[in-house]
Amino acid sequence: MMKSLIIKFFTCLTLCFISVNLQAQDLSENEKEVIQGKINYNINLAQKNIDFNEFYKAQSDLDEALNLANQINDNKSIGLIYSKIGKIQFIAEEPNEAIKTLVKAVEKQRFAKDNINIAETYKTMGNVYMSKKEYNTALDYFNSAQSLFEKEDLHDYEAETILYKGDAYSELEKHEDAAREYESSLSLSKRYQNNKILSSAYINLGKTKAKLDNLDQAENNVMQGLNIAQKNKYPGVISNAYASLSEIYNKKENYKEANNYLNKHIKLNDSLLKAKRNFLSPEKRLDKLYSNSIEYQKEKEADLEKEASSTWLEKLTTILSIALITILSLLTLSLYKNNNIRLKSNNILHKKNAELTIAMEKAELATKTKANFLSTVTHELRTPLYAVTGLTNMLLEENPKPEQVQHLKSLKFSGDYLLTFINDILQINKIEANKVDIEPEVFNLKKKAENVISALNNSALDNNIQLHLEYDSTLPTNFNADQLKISQILINLIGNSIKFTKDGDIWVRVIKQKQTGDNFELRFEVEDNGIGISEEKQQNMFESFSQGSIQINRKYGGTGLGLSIVKGLIDILKGKIYMKSKLGKGTTFYFEIPMKRSNEIIVEKKANYFNEVDELELSNIKILVVEDNKINQMITKKILNKMKLYCDVVDNGEEAVDKVKTTNYDVVLMDIHMPGISGIEATKIIRTFDKELTIFALTAVTIEDKMQEFEEAGFTDIIPKPFKQEDFEKKLFNALMLSDQNNASNVEQTT
Repeated sequence: MMKSLIIKFFTCLTLCFISVNLQAQDLSENEKEVIQGKINYNINLAQKNIDFNEFYKAQSDLDEALNLANQINDNKSIGLIYSKIGKIQFIAEEPNEAIKTLVKAVEKQRFAKDNINIAETYKTMGNVYMSKKEYNTALDYFNSAQSLFEKEDLHDYEAETILYKGDAYSELEKHEDAAREYESSLSLSKRYQNNKILSSAYINLGKTKAKLDNLDQAENNVMQGLNIAQKNKYPGVISNAYASLSEIYNKKENYKEANNYLNKHIKLNDSLLKAKRNFLSPEKRLDKLYSNSIEYQKEKEADLEKEASSTWLEKLTTILSIALITILSLLTLSLYKNNNIRLKSNNILHKKNAELTIAMEKAELATKTKANFLSTVTHELRTPLYAVTGLTNMLLEENPKPEQVQHLKSLKFSGDYLLTFINDILQINKIEANKVDIEPEVFNLKKKAENVISALNNSALDNNIQLHLEYDSTLPTNFNADQLKISQILINLIGNSIKFTKDGDIWVRVIKQKQTGDNFELRFEVEDNGIGISEEKQQNMFESFSQGSIQINRKYGGTGLGLSIVKGLIDILKGKIYMKSKLGKGTTFYFEIPMKRSNEIIVEKKANYFNEVDELELSNIKILVVEDNKINQMITKKILNKMKLYCDVVDNGEEAVDKVKTTNYDVVLMDIHMPGISGIEATKIIRTFDKELTIFALTAVTIEDKMQEFEEAGFTDIIPKPFKQEDFEKKLFNALMLSDQNNASNVEQTT
């Protein structure tokens, strides 16, 4: 009885100590930075254990890191941890579990925009599918990984990925393709002095040459790889070299050497497998720990029996003393360890923060450089495009000779295509730079879908396609969401289906997935029965320039950027996109996005400005065109003349300011880039003495990058070049109508 009470008392004291210790840990982990330091420490420790094949230790480190990362919702770390766990599962020959874990990793890494680690995860996915003998799928993942590594200038990893691509081609018995990949890997690893990949590339190239019956070169390649591997002590690579040489000598009918290398391979391979099993299975170590604990328990029982002769008071005093000393010692040790961890974490954090600051500065500089480059290039492209599209439209309207019409239409198509391409590049740049904001407004979703289909119907009829809309009858029609982005997504997806379908049908469906109050999750589907997409090309469909091939691009048109834009916009709307397709059977794209129902009544806006044009006395309208490019001056002037409007033209900002001071203009069309003072500076000067004048920025610069600057300068609105004539006319006539109404109001007040 007394023994039981003593044990319970000791247990209670121990639990008290554990509780105190946990509370101390909680207090030390309240600071997010300290937790992040511990996460980084555990991930680094896990990687070291992986490097030394201590996989069960690495798993323990990663489990602890994952628990901490979930506490602070650190997606980047969670993605990295899942990626490493997936790699361990792959090594442990659990491919299906590895795939599930790696898919989780990619989801988190995409959310964190961690391209470098996405590439590493893709590479591991490729290796998993190689182990499952799904070589085409493996190739898709290796291609994706290579593309990202190349983009990030991580050439060591790129060389390794190319090596794995060679392995996939080899398994598919595409030996010429395999040899090409091995040679590419060999070249890269030589350049960046990655001896492990270099040795493997030599050996695998040799194996491939042997399959192509070039035995002398095969032997030479494998020997080169073996020498590098032996020099650097790569046992796995050495074993591969032995096996390869055995096969080569067997083909050369040198059976003695073949048998010699085969024995070396078997001996080394058995040793490696044994080591792997030991590292992967900690049972033996656990058995040892268990047996030790039994011996310890027996010793404790013997001690207790010896002490049974002493009085219960002496025993209680002794045990309580030991318990107290133990608790004090453990508390001291705990505080010491916590202080050490804090110091180490702070040191790691300080170092990481310094590295992070440098990396962020470099990233910001790279982003600014890229933005400036794109702004400059697009301006230089838009300026001549303004001339191309403007002159082409004029020539088409001026009764050209019949034999010239087709040439002019081709020129117009090329100009429109190039403009679309430029706009797509800018859109992707905005998405990648996180410069796209959600702009919700109340709209009729069903009508929006009908309008998109109506706008694309002529293109569909050209390919003898019928468009069908199926709108879920259980859905409301009015929602509060970003209708422009939804329209753009639908236009891209339906337009894509039209391009790849002939004499068929396209179904557009809007379906309710689930509802909580006014919050809905909607599923949009765009299904066609066109040419379909092969499994090999489906993996990269949402990446830029991935239509599949130059031939497809030429035959069906398009820039290859539409689906990449769609993916980016859906991510911004917090949605997901999927696809299914079968070659020759058609394709279905479906995406799910959250939307909120609105009970607000929508007032239809009527575009009646053309009917009101006749009410204006156009002969009294005075317009000033400020443009330094002579061709653009002529085009703008002709467009205005066609609209029965006349204008003055100046070619610099200084003259524009002088003209506005001396002449009462209704509208100024101001270019931005000009010699002398820019259009922005000229507008600022004009606003010092005329606050009401309508000034349009007629510009070829990237509007989004300059919007704040335009607003601060005092522009009324912006007309990007090259523009659609109807958009130009609409903005101009709206400004003129407003000016006319203001003048009438002033006359009434004067009267």
